[in-house]
Amino acid sequence: MSTASSTESSSTEPGAPVAPETERPAERSEERAGRRPGRFGALVERFAPALGAYAVVKAIGLTVFMLLLSHTGDYLKKNPGRGGGAQPWDVLGTWDGVWYQRIAENGYDPQLLPMHGWPLASYYENSAAFFPLYPWLMRLVGAVTGLGPYGSGIAVSVIASLVAAAGIFAIAERLGGFRAGVIAAVIWGLFPGSGVEWAVYSDSLFVALSAWACYCVMTRHWLTAGVLALVAGLNRPTAAALIAAVSIAALVALVRRTDGVARPLTAMLITPWGLIGYVVWVGYRMGDWGGYFKLQRGAWNRYFDGGASTVRTIMDVITGHWNFWQSNPAPDLIAIALLMALPGLLVLLWRTRPPLVLVVYTVLTIATALSSNQIFGNISRYLLPAFPLFIGLAVALRRVRTSSLVGLLAMPVVAAGWYAGYALFELGIP
Repeated sequence: MSTASSTESSSTEPGAPVAPETERPAERSEERAGRRPGRFGALVERFAPALGAYAVVKAIGLTVFMLLLSHTGDYLKKNPGRGGGAQPWDVLGTWDGVWYQRIAENGYDPQLLPMHGWPLASYYENSAAFFPLYPWLMRLVGAVTGLGPYGSGIAVSVIASLVAAAGIFAIAERLGGFRAGVIAAVIWGLFPGSGVEWAVYSDSLFVALSAWACYCVMTRHWLTAGVLALVAGLNRPTAAALIAAVSIAALVALVRRTDGVARPLTAMLITPWGLIGYVVWVGYRMGDWGGYFKLQRGAWNRYFDGGASTVRTIMDVITGHWNFWQSNPAPDLIAIALLMALPGLLVLLWRTRPPLVLVVYTVLTIATALSSNQIFGNISRYLLPAFPLFIGLAVALRRVRTSSLVGLLAMPVVAAGWYAGYALFELGIP
């Protein structure tokens, strides 16, 4: 991968003419007609194909997911908070979704309550482990629309997923042209783990913030990039990868004086405060400055171990030993398949000569996903934010004929309802 500055790898200034091979059909048709579209019309023409294709893919996958749930009826026998419910769609609000709904309704009460007699837990679970931006937006949408926590959570996720698809399209378009952008948006809807995109989960919101923050770095809008990274820090702790990526790219621009001093310096200085602020607030409320990390380890068994647990689990899965913590055969095998594809996806990304911000963000996101003790089957979800991996694949596929591409993606579109939805929520723990 290129380690050049993001400002150098994207030499086109915002608003400058786009190279002929990356011109969009809509723009060329407007030029031939001798007129220029309005700003809103231009945005619609630019993003509509990608967002439309993404929405169709997600709708098909969700339909298959609901059909599988109805076929088995297993959700009727499960705890409503653990993959169960009265209706198939209730499953989309289970697991982490239950916690987000509680926070949206009742707020936080950070505590470290000791638990005894359980070998893998020293504290009771507490909502403070979940960052506040997503439930804040759920509460806001609920106040405006009258929707309950479940409905507002789905609404925020669906809207955020479309914003994320638009950001992924914009970056892929910049690296590989309009067609690559559309394909990247589709892959975002098909990637293993994508079942959480239209569920009561914060993943879509995080990817939306991350994609547009990276795009703003690539287009040298430093202040916007810094603000988006700051806000992302209020959404998920893994925002540390985005914060580092934006900060390092800003530092390179600052050292090379490519964009002056004030804007990259300000971006670099403001990025971490959302993440730091929430962790400090939790520690203050708990009366223990390390309270957030103690809660993650003591209640959810999540902590950095340098990848030791990942390596052990890989060996257990490939040798057929299913007695490790939270073993779930179907999601675990999907995770193995994704890890097998990961080097190839990285090579394809390398070939696009990505800017520094994408390199740092992707590497740190992957490192974070693989270096922590976790539920192994969730690797597919933890790698979902590594959206530059989709872009490398999309650029490689852009020269495939449309009819061939449709045939190539037809089965994944249908199968995503199983591997990204049913397997994640019903055969595992997302």
